[in-house]
Amino acid sequence: MRYRTLGGTGIEVSAHCLGTMMFGAVGNPDHDDSVRIIHAALDAGINFVDTADMYSSGESEIIVGKALKGRRDDVVLATKVHFPMGEGPNRGGNSRRWIVKEVEESLRRLGTDWIDLYQIHRPDHTTDIEETLSALTDLVRQGKIRAFGCSTFPAEEIVESHVIAERRGLGRFRTEQPPYSILARGIEKSVLPVCRRYGMGVLTWSPLASGFLTGRYRKGGTIDLSTGRAALHPHRFDPSSPLTAAKLEVVERLVAVAESIGTTLPELAAAFPIAHPAVASVIIGPRTMDQLESLLKGASLTLDDETLDRIDAIVPPGTDVYPPDGVWTPPSLTELPLRRRPVGERSGA
Repeated sequence: MRYRTLGGTGIEVSAHCLGTMMFGAVGNPDHDDSVRIIHAALDAGINFVDTADMYSSGESEIIVGKALKGRRDDVVLATKVHFPMGEGPNRGGNSRRWIVKEVEESLRRLGTDWIDLYQIHRPDHTTDIEETLSALTDLVRQGKIRAFGCSTFPAEEIVESHVIAERRGLGRFRTEQPPYSILARGIEKSVLPVCRRYGMGVLTWSPLASGFLTGRYRKGGTIDLSTGRAALHPHRFDPSSPLTAAKLEVVERLVAVAESIGTTLPELAAAFPIAHPAVASVIIGPRTMDQLESLLKGASLTLDDETLDRIDAIVPPGTDVYPPDGVWTPPSLTELPLRRRPVGERSGA
């Protein structure tokens, strides 16, 4: 297993990070089996584990806590906060009120006294970034977290956070966790260069592009919309969708690349993000032991320039074959009053 320094934190992490979103009710509900998978990853040299409070409504954190008993000191543990946890107001977001409360819940579920990396899962335009950074800075000073970062933030939001942190004398985001795969390379245009400029560690998610780079879905084949990820988000796997067709066309060309170098498509996909100099670690999120073993093979694979050139010819740098699933959409696009003048004002000069 290769290890890299996580930005300017001085923390050494494995080049592949174990993502635990699929442990719990959403993926693998068997706690004992999930613990075995986590232990297998640690035994293989992975020392970086990422989870979030909202994964299976806290169940993933509970499973991770069980798995790390007796091994906590050897693991760099990351979790996240932002998404709603339960009904009612003030049970989500990036406010001081919610962060201070929810970090205690995560510590309890994880069975630990500290979190190595506490991440803001998505931006929140109802909360001043200064409020968020101030709360996180206090948690570092209290020893409850060691460092903090952001996840799926656009480049402009990352820059703003650093400007505010410098002006107000606050701690700053040390990491960013964006989606990145051969099918979704958009972050190469601005997010990754900005992270390098600010010395941020980058841990990327979804190297298998929500399953399309597993080889399970092929052109001309049938897609079962009743199981797995396809059942959760059938519109993303609809065979009649132009986006699905575009993904499958690229998959066929990538399968040929993988076969030509004696590897598999998921191994190629897992190896691709770590080739970028801005990326410190790639999150792999298995649900089963077989999936973990397949992804670990990709962790030991190094892609040469010729292979990367062939990938560039199929999906040019900085382009997305499809908009990555689960990304944050700014209110300026989703809220009509922010992108349309009132009818009475549209005819004015």
